[in-house]
Amino acid sequence: MTKARVLVSVADKTGIADLCRALSDQVEAFIASRGTAALLRAAGLPVTSLEELGSWPEMLDGRVKTLQPQIHGGILARREAAHLAELQARGLHPIDLVVVNLYPFEATVARPDVTWDEAMENVDIGGVALIRAAAKNHAHVSVLVDPNDYAAFAAAWRQGQVDRELRRTLAHKAFRRTLAYDAAIARFFQAPTASAASLPPVLQQDLVLLEASRYGENPQQQGGFYGAPDAALPFAQLHGKPMSFNNWLDLDGSWRAAQSFAAPTVAIVKHGNPCGLASAASLEQAYALALQSDPVSAFGGIVSCNRPVDAGTAERVAWLFVEVLAAPDYAAEALTRLTRKKNLRILKARNARGGAFSLRSACGGILVQEPDTDRADLDVRQWTCVTERPPTPAQLEALAFAWHAARFVKSNAIVLAQGAASVGVGAGQMSRLDAVHLAVRKAGARAQGAVLASDAFFPFPDGLEAAADAGVAAVVQPGGSMRDKAVIQAANDRGLVMLHTGRRHFLH
Repeated sequence: MTKARVLVSVADKTGIADLCRALSDQVEAFIASRGTAALLRAAGLPVTSLEELGSWPEMLDGRVKTLQPQIHGGILARREAAHLAELQARGLHPIDLVVVNLYPFEATVARPDVTWDEAMENVDIGGVALIRAAAKNHAHVSVLVDPNDYAAFAAAWRQGQVDRELRRTLAHKAFRRTLAYDAAIARFFQAPTASAASLPPVLQQDLVLLEASRYGENPQQQGGFYGAPDAALPFAQLHGKPMSFNNWLDLDGSWRAAQSFAAPTVAIVKHGNPCGLASAASLEQAYALALQSDPVSAFGGIVSCNRPVDAGTAERVAWLFVEVLAAPDYAAEALTRLTRKKNLRILKARNARGGAFSLRSACGGILVQEPDTDRADLDVRQWTCVTERPPTPAQLEALAFAWHAARFVKSNAIVLAQGAASVGVGAGQMSRLDAVHLAVRKAGARAQGAVLASDAFFPFPDGLEAAADAGVAAVVQPGGSMRDKAVIQAANDRGLVMLHTGRRHFLH
């Protein structure tokens, strides 16, 4: 069998010597750029430098080294008589495998002290050209851009199983890599001139399927979880059935809600909305309060915690049918108890964090917005008391919790709270009055003396009056309605406390 010629030029040299050793029995020549050649020689491997090919030596401090016909001709030549004859006439040879990774641009610009000149020096030119050339000619040439692929490729190489399908798969990954690389450069160019509130004129998302769902929201739909190339899922699954599409949707809201509070907090979400949300001195207490908010809806819900799960919390969770439990970590005895539940999905967070933008498909396009992460209105000192009666310290504390919780409830959103625990939630209703009716019905007798948070203003006094009739004592809302005076008058007539925050928090 004709031996192959391999071009190696890598910035990240992880595993490169081991790869070349594994391939060496079937390799005629390793061709390498200066730094890579030195490493391979030190590993005892025979290497041909670029200069030994009769090509131009590296110049401009290494800025120009692989952008040469001797290299690209060998990569791009089709394995047909005319192309091979032209290579031979010019004293060139085909190159069968290209192993390249790029200057660490993303890691460089992630440093807070990076300078513009440093960033530009880490924009790879020759490497991208090599990758694209090899990927274009994948009918004849293999391309490796990720050290994680070295072992599997070497095994296929030794067994003679590097076929066109494998080369096509590797080419696809190579083009994804150059796409992500160029996108990172474009984002860096935009950052110094864009204001914090501006949206990018071009939004590039290079996403790959990380996990397929059994189906989407319904059995007749396909679904899956996508993420950045080579990224891991945001949670490690420790136990239970695979996650479903709906599990992921509910987990998003549950996790974000729980993690946004400083005290030990538990959020229980069902069909996209918190049915229970509570903070307490311990996670076990927080879970008990969250469950008490609406134990009927909590059945089959998604539970997220912002502290490691201890044995006491695990014992309480184990008594309820829960689809998913997510937390930063688990005590050993907690896992022992929880894993007795065969179908409970137990997730441990590893990189569960929001992105720079919130995206949603709509009308054949993508709606993009900044996430609602501004917390300025959580400072109760910025609120305005608009009623004759001011809040007590206990009411103000409960109002702060309810206002914070309301931002995680779908609009129209009403949250009733006692202390730092929800007691009734009205979510996703077509009118704010209906949301109030739903929240007070869920609360029942617990509405007496409770506080209420509304994600947007009351357009009429009727919602406020319904809350007062149920025994609600204090209200926080954005204000800003053309009927604010009438709503404030209704609050004064009922002896309510009411505060305005000046900011709404719709979540559609």
